[in-house]
Amino acid sequence: QVQLVESGGRLVQAGGSMRLSCAASVRTFSNYLMGWFRQAPGKEREFVAAISWSGITGYADSVKGRFTISRDNAENTVYLQTNSLNPGDTAVYYCAARVHTGVIHNTVRRYDYWGQGTQVTVSS
Repeated sequence: QVQLVESGGRLVQAGGSMRLSCAASVRTFSNYLMGWFRQAPGKEREFVAAISWSGITGYADSVKGRFTISRDNAENTVYLQTNSLNPGDTAVYYCAARVHTGVIHNTVRRYDYWGQGTQVTVSS
């Protein structure tokens, strides 16, 4: 069983930055592909970024160049550094995990484990 707990979400002004964290309770963290998704009110949950155990990453076009995903395999933690935030980034951000098969997945249905989410609000 995998448990994921996100933290770090808050209210920030446009142009600001924040780092989201996701702590994973799992026996072998390095076996898992870790992802970040977000869901804005009235919208479907969407892919943000993902990272393999070795550091291979994938990003949504909307966040490329602004967001950076990273992981600390020794601490069982994945991070999402968000820069140049704009009101369109306002959403609940979810951490997700699945056993890694060599593919950087970017769809909700490909992930098996989810955190409870952390709210990110960007004011204009």
